[in-house]
Amino acid sequence: MDAKKITNLKKGKPKLNWLKNKFVLVAIVFIIWICFLDENNLLERVQNIRELKQLEVDKEYYIKKITEDTQRLNELRTDNDNLEKFAREQYLMKKDNEDVFVIVEE
Repeated sequence: MDAKKITNLKKGKPKLNWLKNKFVLVAIVFIIWICFLDENNLLERVQNIRELKQLEVDKEYYIKKITEDTQRLNELRTDNDNLEKFAREQYLMKKDNEDVFVIVEE
C-alpha cells in the first residue's frame, strides 16, 4: 500500500482529503457567506467606509464654510460701511444720484 501512495505522489495526483472534512467545508461556506451573501457583507462594509470618509470630508468643508459665513455676518451686522459695500456688490444697489454699470467678462 505504501508503494501505491508513492507512485501516486510521483505521478502528480493531488490529494484532496481535506475537502472531504465536513468542518473544512462548513468553514469555507461560512467565509463565503460572511464575505459575499450576508446583509452586512464585506463589499457593503467597504462601500460604507468610503461613504463615511466622503461624509467626513464634506462635514469639514461645511464647518469651515459656516465659520466663514458667521464671521462675514458679524462684520455686516457691526459695520454699516461693510453692509453698504455688500449690498452694492451682491444686489447691485445704488444711491439715487449714481449709475451702475455691470461689466461681465467672458
